[in-house]
Amino acid sequence: MISSNDFRSGVTIELDGSVWRVIEFLHVKPGKGSAFVRTKLKNAQTGSVVEKTFRAGETVPQATLEKRTMQHTYKEGDQYVFMDMETFEEARLNPNQMGTAVNYVKEEMSADIVFWNDQVLEVQLPTSVILEITETDPGVKGDTATGGTKPAIVETGAQVMVPLFISIGERIKVDTRDGSYLGRET
Repeated sequence: MISSNDFRSGVTIELDGSVWRVIEFLHVKPGKGSAFVRTKLKNAQTGSVVEKTFRAGETVPQATLEKRTMQHTYKEGDQYVFMDMETFEEARLNPNQMGTAVNYVKEEMSADIVFWNDQVLEVQLPTSVILEITETDPGVKGDTATGGTKPAIVETGAQVMVPLFISIGERIKVDTRDGSYLGRET
């Protein structure tokens, strides 16, 4: 159990059979009446956001999340298969469970899988990944880093905006949080 006075951004709680993550919180102590905590909560399964008010000191169950580092071993149909390299247990995830991570995950890549009651909540990839360009317009002599950008398709099928001088076959570093180009692989 956790008190509403102990809410912080990122804390996970259980309400109505779901896991909710505290996004924002504000302790309010009005001149008249008792204090309360106004929160903005995000559902970890559906992504919906709600505002809820708790009395000061009210206790709610804290969600116990388990984070396991697993390796993406292969893709079978539309299922992504991850294996725990210590226990050799497999987890099969569909694209909805993967979220935006589906754009950047490749075989032999490690990721943190967050579980709640043996149910997958989210997939957390490293901050950046190195991917190979499979499709883009050819670079032209004179294209520089300060020029514009062009779309490129990487080996996972995601589209990334890259500088004009990047060509097919080059390996680039991509930010998995927003899909932005970070630079060439060094």
